[in-house]
Amino acid sequence: QLQLVESGGGLAQPGGSLRLSCAASGFNLEYYAIGWFRQAPGKEREGVSCISKVGSSIYYADSVKGRFTISRDIAKNTLYLQMNSLKPEDTAVYYCAAEPRRDYVCSTLDYEYHYWGQGTQVTVSS
Repeated sequence: QLQLVESGGGLAQPGGSLRLSCAASGFNLEYYAIGWFRQAPGKEREGVSCISKVGSSIYYADSVKGRFTISRDIAKNTLYLQMNSLKPEDTAVYYCAAEPRRDYVCSTLDYEYHYWGQGTQVTVSS
């Protein structure tokens, strides 16, 4: 059974950092495109970052470019999102999602992903 479990969310001050984890089970995430998404109250879900299978392609939304870093630990079958210089507008529930793809690109369109984690809350506030 394919499963994704996010962790690492919490409360951070503006300018602070958090590292989110997305632990995968039931499949090898190295061969899936993986995306990080977020949804703030009253807003649509937004693609934040993604990494293609075998890590050949990485994408960041303009809103997080230069502040967030996506990475993987293949041995642990885990994806990470390092979030630095956090802003109040980063407050949202963060989700990871996975999709098997034949190509070596990734997408930040949520409808292109079939497998989703349960989400982890990130709150940035002083």
